[in-house]
Amino acid sequence: MRRNKKELPITIISHRGASGHRPEHTLASYELGARHGGDFIEMDLVATRDGRLICRHEQEIGHTTDVADRPEFADRRTTRTIDGREAEGFFAQDFTLAEIKTLRAVERLRDVRSENTAMDGVYGVPTLEEVIELALSLTKELGRPIGIYPETKHPAYHASQGLELEPLLIAALREAGLTGDEPKVPVFLQSFEAESLRKLAETGLRLVYLMGPGEPWRPYTTPEGLAEVAAFAHAIGPDKNLVVPVTGDGELDEPTPLVADAHEAGLLVHPYTFRSENHFLPESLRSPGEPADYGGFAAEYEAFFEAGVDGVFTDFSRHAFLAREHFLLGDQG
Repeated sequence: MRRNKKELPITIISHRGASGHRPEHTLASYELGARHGGDFIEMDLVATRDGRLICRHEQEIGHTTDVADRPEFADRRTTRTIDGREAEGFFAQDFTLAEIKTLRAVERLRDVRSENTAMDGVYGVPTLEEVIELALSLTKELGRPIGIYPETKHPAYHASQGLELEPLLIAALREAGLTGDEPKVPVFLQSFEAESLRKLAETGLRLVYLMGPGEPWRPYTTPEGLAEVAAFAHAIGPDKNLVVPVTGDGELDEPTPLVADAHEAGLLVHPYTFRSENHFLPESLRSPGEPADYGGFAAEYEAFFEAGVDGVFTDFSRHAFLAREHFLLGDQG
């Protein structure tokens, strides 16, 4: 199914904010993503020891904060097994929110985004409530809706630790007036775990089932599987290779049937994650130069827009915005 260019524009989801330009999951990154044309602020949520939701990529916070350099927290280093994977480091569940608030964010992809490391230590770790406040403020200032797109991160693991994410998220959304048919700003709620989405259904908000490239999600990419997903979700967020694969020669292949099949099931399609650096692009779209240099990202966006996707998760909202504008204006010339 090819996209009709006269339809509503593709949604731009600022993945962890403008994380190509600022350390991810910081208020500065979220704000810049919106100012660069993003429609939604996307964030991962994990819980602190005292049951507060903070924005971090994982429960392990050693790679995204300065906690490892803080001698007062040296005794918090430990090893935990999360969803079958063993990880060593510092985990949000072992810190109170007050302690988290003493930490400073650092760039996670240090080899590729070395310019962002100049901002190490500048920004703190935001709570869900602070991001909601930011979205409401930007909506008023920019004169267009800036929505939020929270992910429950490893929700089954959190529940096993007595830190169930869904009640905390629902309570915060209700307090902010972001539930029901007419939330103050648009909201999508996302998870890789179907049970988490079922728990969030009482919010009345749009739910997104995330799909990785591996075997656990493969059955859900079929027409029958997508019909099953449509019983508990409104959209899918697939790994982008499930939509437009890359050939062994590093070329973008023809789109799979996933978008058409998802639309047939009544589901929106928001693939992840678009990044502009050579390091992340298919070989055929890389420019001469270093892995951190920008490549032919516009061609990648166009291939997905042509495939009919309804939105994109991107680390570079401005690049997605410009690519979208070029695509939507393309048949007017």
